[in-house]
Amino acid sequence: MKRLLLTAVAGVIALSAQAAAAQTQLQNPGPAIPGMCVYHNERMLAQSSAGQSLNQGMQRLVQEVQGELAPYGTAIETEAQRIQGLPEDQRAQPVQALQQRIQEAQQLEQTRDTELRYTRAQQINAIAEAVDPIVVAIYQERGCGMLVDRESVYVMNPAMDITDTVIERLNAALPSLSFTRQSPPVQQQQQ
Repeated sequence: MKRLLLTAVAGVIALSAQAAAAQTQLQNPGPAIPGMCVYHNERMLAQSSAGQSLNQGMQRLVQEVQGELAPYGTAIETEAQRIQGLPEDQRAQPVQALQQRIQEAQQLEQTRDTELRYTRAQQINAIAEAVDPIVVAIYQERGCGMLVDRESVYVMNPAMDITDTVIERLNAALPSLSFTRQSPPVQQQQQ
């Protein structure tokens, strides 16, 4: 889980670095197209203080979950080794109990994974709710007629990029996030 989160963060940072490198290599980026603006949401998540606090908070939660699950793994390994030392005719009941413990640990791990995913989604939604009016305001201030996602643009004139302004205003509006692990709402069964 932690490896997946860190890989995603590293990927976002690498993409931002590649895009920035492509931009700085241009001697003549061409004219800025009037009314066309470009916004890079992934860079906003990677560079804004809210996005960084999201990543730090998620890393903290992943470590908490790993700390919670580690004793289960250790206990299961210890019990498995103990069972291996038993005579063959005495293993059936302990093996069955161990299988039950393994299933319980797997279920807990799945539950915690679901909670982490839900928590991350909730925090990304909080950032999106804060950033959407900022993007709209900058769009109107700059007189944009079209806003293009930076992921869809290979090279552009940097004067059309509104991302830095979005990050600056988001940092003022939402300097950080403070959150704990959340459980998704229980799905009500339809009768």
